[in-house]
Amino acid sequence: MYIVGMIVIGLLVGLVAKLILPGRDPGGVLVTALLGIAGSVLAHFLGTRLGWYDEQEPAGFLAAVGGAVLLLLLYRLLFRQRA
Repeated sequence: MYIVGMIVIGLLVGLVAKLILPGRDPGGVLVTALLGIAGSVLAHFLGTRLGWYDEQEPAGFLAAVGGAVLLLLLYRLLFRQRA
């Protein structure tokens, strides 16, 4: 049940990140969910290193969205198509 919950929350986080940064990105629902999950992992990693979270404490929703937005920006910088 934990994995299903993580996928659903990841999908929500990914959707919010894509709403904040609209544009043409490849991928559908699966990529959006993976973006949200990776954003949450990034937020948890950075939050524990900065002292915001304990090791066993999950990242907050807004921090996860921030992590997903950061990853989406990084993706767009690295893989933008040359015109």
